[in-house]
Amino acid sequence: MAGVAFLLKKAGHEVTGCDLHASPRTAWLEANGIPVAIGHSPSHVTPDVGVCVFTPAVPKDSPEFAAAKAADCSVRYRGEVLAELFNATDGIAVCGTHGKTTTATFIAKLLRALGDDPSWCIGGETGDFPVAGMGTGPFVIEADESDGTLALYRARTLVVTSLDYDHPDHFRTYADYLACYDTAISAAGDVIESPKLPLDDWPELRGLVLGEHNVRNARTAVEVALRRGHSRADIVAALPEALAALPDRRFERIWPIGADSRQPLILTDYAHHPAEISCALSMARSLRPKRLRVMFQPHRYSRTKALLNEFPPAFAAADELVLVPVYAAFEEPVPGGDIADLYAAFRECGTVRRLLLARSAEEAWRHLFLTIEQGDIVMLLGAGDLIGLVPRIRREMPSRRPHAAPAIDLAPFSFFRTGGETFGSLMHERPAAKGDSGCIIVGMGSNTWFSDCATDVDIVKAPPDCTAARPGATLLADHPELAFMKGIPGTIGGWARMNAGAFGDSFGNHIDHVVAYGRRIPASECGFGYRTSAIPGLITDVVLKRTASGARPAARKAFPPRTCGSVFKNPSAAQPAGRLLEEAGAKSLRVGGAHVWQEHANVIVAGDGCTSSDILALARLMAARVRDRFGLELVPEIRGLEVS
Repeated sequence: MAGVAFLLKKAGHEVTGCDLHASPRTAWLEANGIPVAIGHSPSHVTPDVGVCVFTPAVPKDSPEFAAAKAADCSVRYRGEVLAELFNATDGIAVCGTHGKTTTATFIAKLLRALGDDPSWCIGGETGDFPVAGMGTGPFVIEADESDGTLALYRARTLVVTSLDYDHPDHFRTYADYLACYDTAISAAGDVIESPKLPLDDWPELRGLVLGEHNVRNARTAVEVALRRGHSRADIVAALPEALAALPDRRFERIWPIGADSRQPLILTDYAHHPAEISCALSMARSLRPKRLRVMFQPHRYSRTKALLNEFPPAFAAADELVLVPVYAAFEEPVPGGDIADLYAAFRECGTVRRLLLARSAEEAWRHLFLTIEQGDIVMLLGAGDLIGLVPRIRREMPSRRPHAAPAIDLAPFSFFRTGGETFGSLMHERPAAKGDSGCIIVGMGSNTWFSDCATDVDIVKAPPDCTAARPGATLLADHPELAFMKGIPGTIGGWARMNAGAFGDSFGNHIDHVVAYGRRIPASECGFGYRTSAIPGLITDVVLKRTASGARPAARKAFPPRTCGSVFKNPSAAQPAGRLLEEAGAKSLRVGGAHVWQEHANVIVAGDGCTSSDILALARLMAARVRDRFGLELVPEIRGLEVS
C-alpha cells in the first residue's frame, strides 16, 4: 500500500491515507508529501475523495469500507491499481509463493547498479532502498497472488519463483491457485521460471548470499539482467552492491546490533509457510549454533488448518520451538486452525526436541530472554504482529544478566506445572503488598496452572502448617453440610478463594470469615460470586458458620489422580460446562499426555509424559469445540489457564 501511494503521488495525484499505528513507513510517506492519519475512521472518506484504495486485509464490513461504498467514489483494491500502473510499462513482475520480495529487490538493485534507473514497488525494504522508487527505466514489481489480482498483470517479463499451495482463504483448491498463475503466465511476453535456472554457472553468488534459496533468488536477478543485454563482466561487478542486504524481516538481525560474537544471536524472519520456514532454519543451522531456538506465530487460521501436517517437518532443524497464538489478520477462528491444533500435530509426530505452547508472544519472549545463553540463535518466525517485540528485545538485551539463583521447583505444590524454570523467589509467608507486581499468590497451588515457559515472578505460597493449606476433604467428616463438596480436589483456602461448589451450592455460603495476612474478613466482604471471590492476599485461615443442617447426598464420582477438578465454569445453571463439552464431542480429545476424563467431559487428566503445554492446548481445543458447536465462550475455573 505504501508503494502504491508513493507511485500515485509521483504520477500527480493528491494522495492521503491512514494506518492503525505510526511506523517508519508512515513517516516515509509523510516525508514524501503523503499525509497519513493514525487510526481508522469513516470520516476519512471525505466528499472530495475520488478513489478509495484498500488492501485486501481490510474486511468488507469495516466502517471505512462501508463509507467508501456509500460515497460517490470508486472503490479499488491495491492489486488492481498496481496492475493498471504497471501494464503500460516495460514491466518486470515477480510472482510466486516464496521469494517474491527478495527476488524483486535483487532485480531492482542489480538493474540500478547496472545503470538502468528502474522504478519499483516491492513489499519490503533494505536500508537506503525503500518500498518504492521512481526512475526512467524498467518497472520492477512484486506481484501478489493472495487476492487473485495477479491474474490482472500483463508483464513484459514475468518471473515465477515457486508454486506451493497457499492462501486457502481465497483459493479453495491448489488447482484454483495454479489457475491464477496460468492466467498471468499466458499474458506475459517472456517468462523466467526460477526453479529451472542452473546455479553452477554462477559460482560467484554463493559467496555473496546465505542459503541455497537466496542463491536461486540472486541467480534469477542475474537472468533478468542477462536477458536485458547486460554482460557477465558488468553483472559480476554490480553483484556486491545488489546483494549486500536482504529485505527487512528476511533473516534480519535484531541483536546484537554490531558484530559481537560474545552475544547470543537473535534474528527475525517473515517465513510463515512451511517451505519458507525450512529454508530460514537451514540458514540458521548453517551458522552452527549451540542451540537453535524458535518462536513461531502462524499467520491466519485458514493457512494453519490447510498446511497443518506440513508444519512439523519444516521445524526439524530446531532444538526448541515455542508456539504462540495464531495471528488472525482479518479472519474469524476456523475449526482445526487454532494454535492448539498445530501444537497437537507437533506432539503427534515428535519432530521438535523441545516443544512449548505460550499464551502470548510476550510470554514466549520472556521465556527466551530468561534462558538464552551464549552460542544460542533465537529466531522469531512469522508474518504477524510478533515483530512488535523487536523494540522490547533491543531495550532489554543490553541489561540482561544470567540468572545465578537456582530455579524454583513448582511441581510439589502446583498440580499442573510439569516443566519449565522459575527464577523468582518462593515466599511462604511474605505478605505481598496489595497490587504487588510480578507476584503470584498460589496458596498451595492445587487449582493453579503454570506455563512450561520460564518465569521470574515471585511465588507466594501458604505456610504448610496453616489451616487454609489443609486439603479440603479434611472438613467433610466434621461438617456433613459440606457433603456436596465431596470429591472436589483442592485445599480449604483454595475452596474459599474460588468459591468452589457443586449441586447448586457453594463453599462461600458456609463461611463465617477468613483470615488473609492477619486480617479478619467477614464473608459479607469476601465478594463471593460464581467460582470467584474478592479475597485480597494470602488466605491463612477459614472459619465456617455454625449450622445444624444435615448431610446432603452427593452423587459425584471421585476425581482421578492428577486432575484439578472442573476446567471450565458453567455458563449457566441450565448449561453445565460438562454437558456442553460432552455434546460437542470433547471426550475424544487428547493432546500429548493430557486427555479428557471419560467420566466427565469437563475434567483434564494429566497422564504419563504430560506437560503443562499439553494441558493448555487441550483446554483450548475443548473450549473451541463448545464455541464452534454452541457459540459460547467457556471461562476457565483453573487459574492461569486462559484459553482465548
